[in-house]
This record gives sequence, C-alpha cells and structure tokens, in this order.
Amino acid sequence: MEQAEWTKLTVRASREDLDVVTAVMGMLDNGLMIEDYSDFPFETGMYGDLVDESIKNADLSRIAVSVFVAREKNLTEYIAFLRERFAFAGIEWEYECEGLCEEDWAESWKQYYHPIPLGRITIVPAWQDYSAKDGEIVVRMDPGMAFGAGTHETTRLAVLLLEETLAGGEKVLDVGTGSGILAIVSEKLGASLVRGYDIDPVAVRVARENAEENGAKNVSFGTSDLLASVEKPEGGYDLAVANIVADVLLRMAPDLPACLRPGARLICSGIIEPRLPELRAGMTAAGFKEEKIVSENDWYALRFVLTEK
Repeated sequence: MEQAEWTKLTVRASREDLDVVTAVMGMLDNGLMIEDYSDFPFETGMYGDLVDESIKNADLSRIAVSVFVAREKNLTEYIAFLRERFAFAGIEWEYECEGLCEEDWAESWKQYYHPIPLGRITIVPAWQDYSAKDGEIVVRMDPGMAFGAGTHETTRLAVLLLEETLAGGEKVLDVGTGSGILAIVSEKLGASLVRGYDIDPVAVRVARENAEENGAKNVSFGTSDLLASVEKPEGGYDLAVANIVADVLLRMAPDLPACLRPGARLICSGIIEPRLPELRAGMTAAGFKEEKIVSENDWYALRFVLTEK
C-alpha cells in the first residue's frame, strides 16, 4: 500500500483541556479538526439515523483534535513538540496517527531536511556531510524524539535573536531546551556557560547527544519543571531563552528575575499574535522591558531586558 502524502495526527484529552489542546495544536497548523460532542442535542432525536453510532456512543468527557501533517515534515518532531508543551501545561493526553507507518516516522522526513542558514549559523542534519564556509558556524542536529531541528519558525527566530544578542562570555539559561539546539547555538556564539533544562527526560538525553556531536564543552542539561530544579550560577545568568508557549512563559515570569542578574536579557519565542498583549503585560509586571520583536509567518519572538529585581 502506497504511503499517504498526509498524516492525520490526532490528540485525545479531557474536554476540560480543550482550549489548551487547540492552542498548542494550532501552533502546528491552523487547519484543525475538533471533535467535541458534549453539547450535541442527542436527546432531541432531531438528527435521527444521520448520527453515526460511534458519535452516539462517544465519551462526552473527552475531545479529539486533529491536524494534517505533510509527508515532508518531521512527524516525530511534531509529537515531541506536543509532548513537551503538554507536559509543561500538566495535561494528560494520548495520540494516534493515520496515513504513515510509525516505524517510518524517524526516516521519511530526512530526505527533505537540508542545511538551514540563519545568519552566521547554519543548522546541518547530523547525518549529512557539510563543509563550513569562511566565518560560518555549523551546528549539527539530530532532533530524534525531541523538538528542535531548526525547521520551525519559533526556533529560527530564537536563533536569530541569540546571534544578535550574544557578544561572548555570557552565562545562558535555556528553559524547555528540547533537542538542545538553542543551548548549543549559544555556546557556538561564545557563551562561557550554558545550562539547558526540559521537563522531558527523553529531550534531555537527545540534547546531551547533540551537544556531544557538536563538541559543546560548556553546555550541560538537566530535567526540571520550568525553574524548579534550575542551578543558578553566582551572580545569575546573563541571558535566558525560552521557546515554549505564552501560558508557560507567563507562569514562570515572576520567578525568572531571581535567576538573572540586573540588566540580563530574556528571549521568548513560540508566541502567536493574540497572546502578545498578555505576554507583554506579564513580562512588564515581572520587571522586564521590551527591547525588540521579530516575526516569521504567524510566529513572534521578543527580547526583554531585566530592569529591576
């Protein structure tokens, strides 16, 4: 049987989590299919036999949200993206895929993954031969089961802000590190100490493997629920970067200043336009002042400076 050109990725969760699930799934694609029959007028009988038996017998406390993933996209990375963000949000969920055999996930997209130039940085698939040009900084990545190959807009925006911000010698904190890409980029750009944390142990393992592949000696990774287990260097971090979602960024905003030195920078990515006002207000309340905003397609990344502690 020929493989489908699209894979239907469906997430099932409690109806109480519908808003968060749709918000996170919407970060993958705007064309969502939502199954929520809790308000369906079954008792009226007005639709008679037109209603499928599977719908009549559905658990009304559960919802399903589906998105269609193109074959050239990294389905494994999509699932890692969801796993990390739902973990940060404390949501219990499960998923299923239709249209592509699970054993093919890790391989089918690789033929479409090519070097990605981002200013001085070029993200290169770990399995490809590549010779750096003069002045080019190469970061080799294999995202495995973690989010962060450099193909997503949120990652690219964060990399470009890191390039612009880091001068060398900084201590950097990467919250929600995923594949470790932003931590490794920070070290390549001259950071003297980089610590990356993720709630997902699989992501931490993948990040360590990628750091070793890149010879990143000043980078370490650990498991932490946001800032709960973060090790703080003397004097605080000079820069924090977080490519997560607005809800999670707002939840940790009040605790961030304690990890940073006065005047430190904060780079936030993974923001959609409707959440910009709320994010700005939350960061201002935590003592941050906005310095810059960049965007690609419908995604935004912002840089703040810590003005008070």
